[in-house]
Amino acid sequence: MMNFQTILHNVPLLFLLFCIRLQLVYCSVHTDYPPDSGYLRFTYEAADFSPAKAYDYIIIGGGTAGCPLAATLSESYSVLLLERGSSLNTSVLYESNIYQTLLAANDNDSPAQVFDTEDGLQSARARILGGGSMINFGFYSRADDYFYDNAGIEWDMGAVERAYEWVENSIVTRPARLNKFQTSLFNGLLESGVDPDNGFTFDHVQGTKVGGSTFNDSGVRHGAVELLNNANPENLDVLVHAMVDRVIFSTSDPLAAVGVAYHDANGKYHEVHVKTNGEVILSAGAIGSPQLLLLSGLGPTSYLSSLNIPVVRDHPFIGQFMADHQRTGVNILLPDAITDAGLRVVGITESGPYIESLSVPLNTPLTSFIPSVGSVSLFNSSVQIIAGKITRPISTGSLHLLSASNVTVSPSVLFNYYNHTEDVHQCWNAVEVIRKLLAAPTMEEYKFDGQSFKFIGLPLPEDSSDYETIASFCRDTLDTFWHMHGGCLPNKVVDSHLKVIGVDSLRVVDASTFFNSPGTNPQATTMMLGRYVGVKMLEERAIGIVSDV
Repeated sequence: MMNFQTILHNVPLLFLLFCIRLQLVYCSVHTDYPPDSGYLRFTYEAADFSPAKAYDYIIIGGGTAGCPLAATLSESYSVLLLERGSSLNTSVLYESNIYQTLLAANDNDSPAQVFDTEDGLQSARARILGGGSMINFGFYSRADDYFYDNAGIEWDMGAVERAYEWVENSIVTRPARLNKFQTSLFNGLLESGVDPDNGFTFDHVQGTKVGGSTFNDSGVRHGAVELLNNANPENLDVLVHAMVDRVIFSTSDPLAAVGVAYHDANGKYHEVHVKTNGEVILSAGAIGSPQLLLLSGLGPTSYLSSLNIPVVRDHPFIGQFMADHQRTGVNILLPDAITDAGLRVVGITESGPYIESLSVPLNTPLTSFIPSVGSVSLFNSSVQIIAGKITRPISTGSLHLLSASNVTVSPSVLFNYYNHTEDVHQCWNAVEVIRKLLAAPTMEEYKFDGQSFKFIGLPLPEDSSDYETIASFCRDTLDTFWHMHGGCLPNKVVDSHLKVIGVDSLRVVDASTFFNSPGTNPQATTMMLGRYVGVKMLEERAIGIVSDV
């Protein structure tokens, strides 16, 4: 039933078993410890497991939202969590391996799956239990007020605070120290006017701050998958390599989701249903959730009909309003090799952009991470990416199926980067903040011979007053933070409780419901959302409110 090859090679699980044998009290997750893989006790290969005929809740996608949602609902109800990727790949656990995880992406079973957008940009989506929290840079920062005020989701801010704390107490580290360049970035941002100095905080506040991390101070990752350790193991079955093909709907009124069809790694198909008052919940991410709804027959009638997909209900906005946050900036070669890894500091500017910095390890192929790097792709020295994130992009696009029947074929996505002049102006603001940062006294030590920086790829444009020059730089340096969102927006696809409009017993709980990426980095809010919605659903059931109300 359980994948013993995974277990035998899983040092963190052996640590857990060692604790149990000694009957130690302190065997719960602590960020100084190795990752807690206790969730493997109820995690199975889909090909080796026969699920129950029905569950109270079926969650599609064991990612950044799906894991906390499953753990929460299992406190009182039976839950089946279906994840298309693997249960654990030890390479993702170490901060020093972040780039290698992205470089090793393939079409088979790698934790990261790359795809090309219609904009011509290579992006990536997660394919592992724990989702994007297992392949990202780990920065943890809560959402901004603008997000809460405009999300279209009904918030209980006290419950939001408790949901964040539930996540933070389980897997988030408050950094004990900063590495060399992150210290320089912190000081340089303050010197360049990104103030005040906010020290450490989880909150989104203007100025320069140190945020939390899902990497501990030893560089070991504690992703959303470890939130499954908070589950009631008697109520939760987690299946990996379970590719959901479609949602199954009722054949009589009212229209409702009644189950799912999925196939395992051997290609065998399975069906499983939800119990009375149960729900199917999509947590497959900004790409996977709208894709699966379209494949299941929810979407624009004319579009589905053109693909010969039987129309279950007309839903014109599924797959629409797709967005991503553009990355711009410069990349500097450092005079001395620095083995820093980690993202701990962010500048939240008055003019809008967020400024972060990422270290690229020695001899890492750069063409995958730095646009316009040219023919030179390896350096036996440290490269620092100084990046500006374009916040609240106005430009949006759409998602379209490339296969009307095969869910394993990733859909085509167009984000329309910089399609709106306001987004270019935000990039312009980011360029000016980075220009001031590079002129800060703290940054002098990173100049060669104390004279100038050595740029990898394009330097900042000399003429900062010309719109066309700036627009050209922004487009030439275009890259992504992998913060995709949209496709299932509130008041268009789902209601304020994230229930799919016009369909009972069906919800979407993930970043596809975000109109904007929350805060500087979305993983904190995405994990919070899973916990928050789970708690609210338990409260609804407790007072007799069911999904079709």
